Amino acid sequence: MAADHYLKPDWPAPAGVHAFVTLRRGGQSTGGYEAFNLADHVGDAPEAVAANRAQLKRELNLPSEPQWLEQIHSDKAVVAHSDGMVRTADASYTSEAGVVCAVMTADCLPLLVCNREGSEVAAIHAGWRGLTGGVIRETIRAMGSAPEDLLVWLGPAIGPEAFECGVDVLEAAFESSMSEAHAEAIARCFVPHSQKPLHFLADIYALGRAELAELGVTQVFGGDRCTVTEDSEFFSYRRDRDTGRMATLIWFE
Repeated sequence: MAADHYLKPDWPAPAGVHAFVTLRRGGQSTGGYEAFNLADHVGDAPEAVAANRAQLKRELNLPSEPQWLEQIHSDKAVVAHSDGMVRTADASYTSEAGVVCAVMTADCLPLLVCNREGSEVAAIHAGWRGLTGGVIRETIRAMGSAPEDLLVWLGPAIGPEAFECGVDVLEAAFESSMSEAHAEAIARCFVPHSQKPLHFLADIYALGRAELAELGVTQVFGGDRCTVTEDSEFFSYRRDRDTGRMATLIWFE
C-alpha cells in the first residue's frame, strides 16, 4: 500500500476491522480533480476515475468492490452488498465479512462505525442536511449492535473555523433535537459570526458528537481535521467548487 495517500483512523477498533480515508495524492486525475478523485459524478474524466478506483482496490487489497452510493443528503441507510450495484442512500452497514462500506465527501462529515466484536460496520455521509435530517440516527438504529457497543470515528470534514452558515442550518439543527439536553448541546455548536448578522460558525464535528451522545454512543474518536484549510490533503467543495471526492471505507475480515 502507498501509505502517503491514505489516512488511517486512530481509534481502538478490533484487529479484524480495516478502515481508510483516501487523500488527494497519488491518483490519475488532473486539474481541479488532482489527483486521487474517486467520484464519477463531479465532471472528472471517466477513465481517470476508473483508474483511481482500480488503484484503490489494488492498494488496499479490498476483498470486494465497495458499496458505492448515490448520495442525496438523506437519512437513508441501506445494507451494503458486494454485487457492484450503486444504491441510493447516504449510509450503508453490514454484518457480513468482506463487504466494504464506503462514502464519498469533500467537506461533509464521514463517520465510520464498528462494534466492539468487529462483526458489524457502517459508513455514513453526513452533510448538515443529512445530519439534521437524521442519517446518523437512522443508521445507528438500523444496525444490530446496541449503541453502547459501538465505536465511531469522525473523518475529515469542514472545520469549525471554516463552516460559515445561515439561520437555516441553525433552525434545522434545533428542529432535529430529541431532548432538552440535546438542544443545549446543539446550541454550543454555533457561534455568532462577528461580522455578518444572522450568520454563524458551526462545528459539524460537535453536532455529530451531540447526536451520537443522545443516541447512547459514547466511544467517539477523530474529528480534528479541516478539509477547507488542509488543501494539500483534502478535496473541498466549499473551497474549490469544481473538485474531487475522498472515499472513506470500512470492512472486516
